[in-house]
Amino acid sequence: MRIRRTRHLLALTALTALALTACENGTGVQDEGASQPASSTTKPTAAQPTPATDATTDAGTTTGTGTGTTTGTGSGTSTTPAKNPPAAAAGATKAADDTDPANRVTCNGSNTKVTAQTLTRPLNHMLLTVTNTGSKMCDLYYYPALKFDGAQSVPPVDEDTQPQAVTTLAPGESGYAGVRLSAADGSGEGGTTSKNLTVYFQGRNPGSDGGASAKPSLPAGGVYYDSSLTVTYWQQSMQDVLSW
Repeated sequence: MRIRRTRHLLALTALTALALTACENGTGVQDEGASQPASSTTKPTAAQPTPATDATTDAGTTTGTGTGTTTGTGSGTSTTPAKNPPAAAAGATKAADDTDPANRVTCNGSNTKVTAQTLTRPLNHMLLTVTNTGSKMCDLYYYPALKFDGAQSVPPVDEDTQPQAVTTLAPGESGYAGVRLSAADGSGEGGTTSKNLTVYFQGRNPGSDGGASAKPSLPAGGVYYDSSLTVTYWQQSMQDVLSW
């Protein structure tokens, strides 16, 4: 009897110690009884999200709504920026850049078209027209240096025609200069006829080389000039030349 009691006390002590240990580690007492048949219960799966519904507005913004996550349910909206946002006001920027002297070039024979036209009014005059054919604004400095075939020097300029500012041409615009070929009263000397003309352009400094020259066509019979040959400064307006 004493042996049984002792064994009972030992078993009770062991169970108590096991229970205390289980409480301390938070796992609880596990029943490891007879083995049970394998369960066929399927493990629950997480809720699947509901496909979002898209709606596109006229402004190119897509709004989507949806519910359901792996841990719960919810709803929300998402906004996608338009694929082609409005372009910046590039025109204004370009115009501002074009007016910057650093972005302009000198007008010369490589970026302009030059024509020469004889006039009946004023008498014995010729009109030079320079049109900017380039993609940048160009500056017409001072006055044209003309060279007729057979001439020993370029004609002088009429200082009274100097404009207040440099003549500047935007792409497609034209500038003008007048040429007095001979004296209307016949007082000029050394008259001759020329069939070829070369127009030289000046740079920023007076008398400097402005680049490629131009050779505008003259009338088939050529033009007559004498010692009265004179040119004007480049002008922004044709009227300023015609009134000279």
